[in-house]
Amino acid sequence: MGRRLDGKCALITGAGGGIGSAIATRFASEGCAVVCTDLNQAAAERTVAIVKESGGSALAVPCDVARAGSVQNAIEVGEAAFGKLNILVNTAATDDPIGDTVELDESDWNRAMAVNVTGVFLVGKYGVPKLKAAGGGSIVIVASQLGQVVVPRRPAYVTTKAALIQLARSMALDHAKDAIRVNTISPGAIETDRLLRRYGTIEAVRTALVPHHPMGRLGRPEEIANGALFLASDEASFMTGADLVIDGGYTCI
Repeated sequence: MGRRLDGKCALITGAGGGIGSAIATRFASEGCAVVCTDLNQAAAERTVAIVKESGGSALAVPCDVARAGSVQNAIEVGEAAFGKLNILVNTAATDDPIGDTVELDESDWNRAMAVNVTGVFLVGKYGVPKLKAAGGGSIVIVASQLGQVVVPRRPAYVTTKAALIQLARSMALDHAKDAIRVNTISPGAIETDRLLRRYGTIEAVRTALVPHHPMGRLGRPEEIANGALFLASDEASFMTGADLVIDGGYTCI
């Protein structure tokens, strides 16, 4: 049985982060060349090194997803390096500010929208034509369980993640005729550096968030990578416009 992404090429935004890196390495293990983009080029290079150590093909490209020119350049560089693009994975997200709508600074709100939502729009704008040229493909967008339910004092984050679910559905309808599938993944709390920056220690993360997950633990980046692999592969060939919730039961409460 062949590897599930043999001969394909994926561009992954936020590939230096915990979830993005896990997706890149998982895709590479299934035969996919990966274009690892991140605002932090050193982080993207670390992911590339992991992929190459395991015998995979990878390239790091710096990219600010909030800037159209930067996104277009990353996509052009990635296609030129590997000859085609078949898969787009959007994981890039900014650390969201805390505060209600009165307290929140307008610049923080605008930055969250620019990175979390406009960034995905721009990857689609410049990436969809590449997928069409390759005969179709898959777009995977990392949203959140907080696109469906709400927590206090995070209006920017919950709004952007809900927007991504609807953006994916819109893109799914528009590009079904192009043999392009578009789906979201909605993770629960995943043990990554992102949560460590917010809470300080993994113990504090677990104390605060495990009680919200009926399975009694937080998720691992590899578990989200497995979901992304499914959506990117032919195993999900009849799936588009859907939201794959991987949240340890969070939204059941």
